[in-house]
Parts: sequence; C-alpha cells; structure tokens
Amino acid sequence: MTATLSRMDRLTEEFNTHLKDARGIAAEAEAAGGEFTDDQRSRLNESMGKAKDAKTALDAAKADQKTLEAVRGLGDLGELGGGKRTDSGLHVPDDGQSIGEFFVGSYGYKDVMAQSPSGHFTKDQRVEGRPVGFQRLIPQRGQKTLVTGLSDTSGGALVRNDWLGLQVGLGPFQRPLRLRELCSSGRTASDTVEYARVTGTTNAAAPVAEATATTGSSGDKPESGLATAKVTTPVRTIAHWVPITKRAMSDASQMLTLIDQFLLYGLEEVIDAQIITGDGTGENFDGIGHLSGVQTQAASDDADFRNAMLYTLRQAKTKVRLIGRAVPGAYLMNPADVEVLDLFADGNERYYFGGPGGSFVTQGGSAGPLWNLPIVESEVVPAGTAYVGDWSKAMIWDREQASITMSDSHLGFFTRNMVAILAECRLAFGVLQPSAFVEITLPVVTP
Repeated sequence: MTATLSRMDRLTEEFNTHLKDARGIAAEAEAAGGEFTDDQRSRLNESMGKAKDAKTALDAAKADQKTLEAVRGLGDLGELGGGKRTDSGLHVPDDGQSIGEFFVGSYGYKDVMAQSPSGHFTKDQRVEGRPVGFQRLIPQRGQKTLVTGLSDTSGGALVRNDWLGLQVGLGPFQRPLRLRELCSSGRTASDTVEYARVTGTTNAAAPVAEATATTGSSGDKPESGLATAKVTTPVRTIAHWVPITKRAMSDASQMLTLIDQFLLYGLEEVIDAQIITGDGTGENFDGIGHLSGVQTQAASDDADFRNAMLYTLRQAKTKVRLIGRAVPGAYLMNPADVEVLDLFADGNERYYFGGPGGSFVTQGGSAGPLWNLPIVESEVVPAGTAYVGDWSKAMIWDREQASITMSDSHLGFFTRNMVAILAECRLAFGVLQPSAFVEITLPVVTP
C-alpha cells in the first residue's frame, strides 16, 4: 500500500508541475500582447503533453488501488462471496443465512445465470464449473426426497409461470377500419372549414372556325359552365374516456397499452361510421349516405337474382363515369352482401368467384375485383345497400389529431386514487363532389 501511495503521490506531483509550467507560458504570452511565439507554443505543447501522460498514469494507479482493495476484501471466498470454509474445504454460510440465500448470492451462481439474459435455461445451454459443496452447522436433516421441477407437489410448485399478457391484443374484437384510408386527407388550423362543392358542369368546348368579319358572331368561342356551392362545415370533436385506479396503473404494466389501443380505436371506429351514416344533425358529419346530390341506383328487375345483383352493381359504376364524370375507386358493401357474391354459382354448381378455394375475399376486409374494382367490406353499410364512387372526392381535415391525456382532476378522483384517461380528436369531413358517388339498392335475395 505504501508503494502504491508513493507512486500516486509522485504522479500527482508530476501532473501539477507540468500544468503549472503550461500556465506560466500562457501568462508570458498574455503579458506580451496575447500572441504565442513559436518557442512558447512549442514549450506549451510539450508541457500539456506531459501533463496528459501523468494524468493517464494517475487514473490507472487509482484503478489498481481499488482492485487490490476489492480483492483483499474477498479473502479466500472470492468464488462464493461470503461465509467461512471448513478444514474439509466446504463453504459454510454465516449465522443467520440460509443455504439458499448463501447460494443465490454467490458469484458462481450469478455467473451461471448471467449466461442466460432472459433468466431461463434453453435446451442447448450447459452449466460448467468446479463442484461446490455446502454444509450447514445445524443438526443434520438429510436429503431423502428428490426435488424435481415436473411436479406441482415438488420443485414445480416453486416455479413462477411466465406471464405474457395480451400477446394478441384487442384485434380479434375489433373490425377492420377501411373508410378513412379511402378518403383524401388534409389539415386545418381553424374550427370551421369552408370549401367549394362542385354541383354540376357544362362542357361546351368545340372546334371553332376562324373569324371571317370584324362584326357578327363568326369566330366566337363557346362558353362552358361550372356550378359550385360554397359549403361550410364545422370541426367536430370526437372523444371518450375510461376511469382507472392508480394501483391498476402501477401493478399492470400492460394496462396503459391496452387502454391506449382501445381508446384510439374507438375514435377511428366512430369516424369510419360517420363518413357514411352521419346525418348532419347535432355534431354528426354530413355523411355520404345522407348527402344531397349523391346519385342513386335502383335494383335491377332481372328475373335471375344473380344477374340482377351484378347488373345493378355495374350500372352504378357507369353512373360514376358518365354522370359524375369521375373515376370510381372501390365498391363499399356490407359483409353479408359480399357473402352473397361469394356464393354465386351457375347451373353446374361452379362458383363465379372461385368458391371456397378462390381468392375473391382478401385479408383486411377487402375483396375483389368486381367489375375491375376492389370491394371494401364494412359493417357501417346496411345490408342491402352498397356504395361506389371516386373516394378521393371525400375529404377529412384534421384539426387536432388523436391524443391521449390523463388527469385525476375529475369529480372525486384525486381523493380516491383514480385517473381519467381521455382520448380525443378534432376533424371535419366534406364531400367535394357528391355526384361522384352512387348509393346502390341491391336486389332482395331470393331462395
């Protein structure tokens, strides 16, 4: 220890000497006007370099001292970390310490467990090391029953189950949300959105002959027309909340994720429904299903129900192109009506759309193609009704995207150790061109 301290004292003195020399050179330069000469710069670099080397050696000496002190503190039990050793070589725990406590606190046990970061042994993992014996200085009890991990009445009763929580989540209990994906998205910084809605067009463009006189109508260009209406739609607030105790928040780490997913999904589910079913009253959207100017397609009266269904859907697509002057993007149908299409078969029991082994219905709630358009399944559409249109003409403007906030400032929540978790978003919905959509009345299914 004396030699170590002498070396540390020497290195400390060297470091301080070189640092003092460097400060002296800097003072010389400052007194001469603040600029270093070549000689001063060379001596300064040399002093700083020696000071750096001395500091590195000093840090290493301090680390060596700490290591020596730690090793001396372990004595002869560095392998196990405590206790005493008998003349026969067995390690004996200190009084008041059980064998189990002594064993799990040993360095050997900790090293073995460190091989498996998850805390579980895999089938390929092996334990290697010197055998260690234990002897308890209490009346002998003898080991007569093998402790195994297979039986709940033996070691297995002490094994804690690996709790994985909700690995699947709430997905199986939630329907796919697709409508918002179809619509165009925008942003707004106000609580009201004003936009121009196209209600009609007149295209009078035509070849025009050259003017033949300075007066009269020769050479006149035809005038086209674009009918629009100024529409104002307010930003709507969609929100809901759930109560939770602070104890539940502390003891169930997955609870917050569960609530977060549930609350945010609830907002999107309402938005999905409002795009179609909102009736414009109160705080509801002006949904496509109740919007003036949306075209309609009646059910075909063809005697063959299958033909009537397919004809009706195809005629609606044509209306989007010819009357709406738009490009249809997808059919929107209730899953029950998509099932009817899936089961269409001819007189020889051959399915129209591939049957059970076909690929008509795809993952994620969409199916198709039907008349070269995908089908989006959604429960928000009543059975017997369908929609087709140019979905880019439907707009959602986000004022405040979905957020989660928590507070105990609700009723008596503060004194009851409860918290309210609130999910909220603000947005507006509008249809730029109602005639780009067609509401379809499907034929009634016949036996």
